[in-house]
Amino acid sequence: MTAEQLWKQSGLTGEYEAWAFSDAPDKLAALVCEGTKTATCSSYDMYAVKDDGVKGECVVTDEGNGVLEIKNIATLPESHGKGYGRLLIKYISEKYAGKYMILQVGTGDSPLTIPFYEKCGFRKHHKIKNFFLDNYDHPIIEEGVQLVDMVYLRKGI
Repeated sequence: MTAEQLWKQSGLTGEYEAWAFSDAPDKLAALVCEGTKTATCSSYDMYAVKDDGVKGECVVTDEGNGVLEIKNIATLPESHGKGYGRLLIKYISEKYAGKYMILQVGTGDSPLTIPFYEKCGFRKHHKIKNFFLDNYDHPIIEEGVQLVDMVYLRKGI
């Protein structure tokens, strides 16, 4: 798919020259190049949920040994709490059942994300201590909480 086709399919309007890599593109690009961050949606499977326009997206990667990882999942702020994220996880779980044994996700120890994943059937598996301190040059704050450790959660599929 070309960038133009992807732009049209996204439901966004207006002209584009390029999409921003993040609010800190040099740092994010460095993380990708050194292998710390592996998903930029370039060659991974990406899924979107549409309901009168795109409401959310999800990117997954094959981590080997029967493990499929959600590298990115996001919904529009105005779509939070409406079940779109849960729908994406359900779709991914059903689509890859039989191909993979485990669906995992890594996230910050946040009061927003951990309970969401637990409601979707994930259970805490392991942590990478100081991940956000070691890999970002600025504090990552979510719901007033500074993220420190990367928490991995898993569920069977």
